[in-house]
Amino acid sequence: MAKRIQRLSRSTNAAYRGQQRYEHWLIDNQVYFITARCRDRFPAFASEDAKKVFWDRFDHYTSECGFVPWVTSLLDNHYHTLGYVRTARHLPRMMQRIHGSVAKLVNDLLSIRLTPFLRNAKGHEYFDGCIRDERQARLAYRYTLRQSIRHGIAHDWREYPHTHVNVELEAAVGRAIQLKAFLEGVPYKRYIDAKNPAR
Repeated sequence: MAKRIQRLSRSTNAAYRGQQRYEHWLIDNQVYFITARCRDRFPAFASEDAKKVFWDRFDHYTSECGFVPWVTSLLDNHYHTLGYVRTARHLPRMMQRIHGSVAKLVNDLLSIRLTPFLRNAKGHEYFDGCIRDERQARLAYRYTLRQSIRHGIAHDWREYPHTHVNVELEAAVGRAIQLKAFLEGVPYKRYIDAKNPAR
């Protein structure tokens, strides 16, 4: 049975200049990859105090909104998380509260306020992608797990205290397969046409 997809966009127009507009998909019983970066790659999370703020708010609101992180890595100017949500309607509120509270509290620690706080080069506050299958889940897990290695911070992810593993890979993937929590049968645009937005 196909999953029901609720689409959220800042615009009521589905397309812009012949391209589909960027949108968030809300899908129940789904594994998500979520990432966000500080505006202009500013290292707002460089201090331990700023990282502590992030983890406190992230843990609080993911728990409150029913998002189960599998693995999360926080770097000086961005974060990635891979996890599971049973009821997706809570995701927009979760993201707004994590980002709103983190922006306020971390800005209080900075000598110069960063506003807007989280924005990529295209002006999006965050990216959330629905994982299609076991292979993609394993790749996303490894990618998130090894962020500290990729950025030259550590030789082993276990050496980096800001990579948090909440669910081990095999247990996470096995449970997702049981729950049918992958968006199978829906093409992933990044693999089809690099010009289109990946979901």
